[in-house]
Amino acid sequence: MITVDEARALLFKLAAPLPAEEVPLIAAAGRILARDVRARRDQPPFAASSMDGYAVNSAEVEQHAMFKLIGEAAAGHRFEGRVGPGQAVRIFTGAPLPEGADFVVIQEDVSRSGDLITIANAPGKNDNVRPLGVDFRAGDTVQAPRRLRPADIALLASMNIDRVPVVRKPVVALISTGDELVMPGEQPGPDQIIASNTFGLKAMLEEAGAEARILPIARDSAASLITAFDLAKGADLVITIGGASVGDHDLVAGVAETLGMERAFYKVRMRPGKPLMAGRLNGAAMLGLPGNPVSAMVCGRVFVVPMLRAMLGLGAPAPRLNQAALAADIGANGPREHYMRARIGADGRITVEGNQDSSLLSVLSAATALVRRPADDPARAAGEVVDYLSI
Repeated sequence: MITVDEARALLFKLAAPLPAEEVPLIAAAGRILARDVRARRDQPPFAASSMDGYAVNSAEVEQHAMFKLIGEAAAGHRFEGRVGPGQAVRIFTGAPLPEGADFVVIQEDVSRSGDLITIANAPGKNDNVRPLGVDFRAGDTVQAPRRLRPADIALLASMNIDRVPVVRKPVVALISTGDELVMPGEQPGPDQIIASNTFGLKAMLEEAGAEARILPIARDSAASLITAFDLAKGADLVITIGGASVGDHDLVAGVAETLGMERAFYKVRMRPGKPLMAGRLNGAAMLGLPGNPVSAMVCGRVFVVPMLRAMLGLGAPAPRLNQAALAADIGANGPREHYMRARIGADGRITVEGNQDSSLLSVLSAATALVRRPADDPARAAGEVVDYLSI
């Protein structure tokens, strides 16, 4: 068996970065920017008022000064003339500052009588003007790689970018295996269970930026598995769930090898998730996950999500670990690295769940963290700090 870090390093070698494609800006949210993008304009493209008020020359601004109104400027409608001595233009937020003006007296500081205004209150030192290009200038860049957040989309729109170069989404084919499985909504037989792993993994992997496809369940026969692998052709990553161990009904490894799989490793020194297999099949990365639901989901978080990040051009770091103090004592760990379901309390302390059986999805659903225990980690007392992975 190899360690978790060794397995992850081998998986990164299978995770080739994907090419870029252009998508409309409206479809770019959550995607990974593939190349730097440059602004096509200044923002704002003119000096603009940041307040509703009166545009004047700053040299004339003092309390009790009087001005004659000569026009109005609104957003989208500039004042075409020039502001001369003793003159003012009524201006609204976002409007271009008129020529000859460099100060906006806010309307709360002004009294008005017809076409005459008086600065009634001390105007302060803020000129209430947004300079040309104060947000960004033409040629400024949004740097790649980065996952495009809503604020990034707004920025790109403001830069007049209508199409965005993004990394193509990794296509992941998910294959559940086993005669005991039926799809959600179907009526299971007396010895059958519902296939849950593919649905949880699909949600996890799409949240990470992939396009995940659930293929029909592969039954415990070579012919059914061969059909499933054929349906998976064209995917960047093929994930099987179950059937990768060494029991009489665990056929995935043997069938995959007859189809030409080049195995990278089999079995990892971890809990849950020891019977993990990886390799390359028909040009795609392949991962055989354990069938126990918690094992599959933990391996998805520890191994598959980092692989997807590498394929998306975001680098190949290990998942980021946080730290918290234990709320209660925990016993010594065994010879395998252990990812234990746990909850972060309102006080910031972490409680490890008592039952760590790898079949219990209800415990995983209630958990907010996986406490990472190194191999042979000694018993830990309440208050000691442990590493954890947020989930």
